[in-house]
Amino acid sequence: MNKIVREHYPVENLPADLREGLAEGTTVRIVVEMEGDAPNPAKTSFDEFMKTVEAYRSQNGRRVTTAEAVARIRELRDEWDD
Repeated sequence: MNKIVREHYPVENLPADLREGLAEGTTVRIVVEMEGDAPNPAKTSFDEFMKTVEAYRSQNGRRVTTAEAVARIRELRDEWDD
């Protein structure tokens, strides 16, 4: 189950209907949870993932070596140094 928790959240940032009865200038603790039986996000098994990777590789023949990848990253990084 997914849950979002925010500590010390300013009352002023709450929607008007949630501010009712709360003192201005104070902070609150916000907890947001899904109601009921929320479906879990679909997870891909390792085998399904590898099938997807292999399908991509079979359609895209271009490969990049480690040296090419490092050179490209350095080139992009060095653009910011100019």
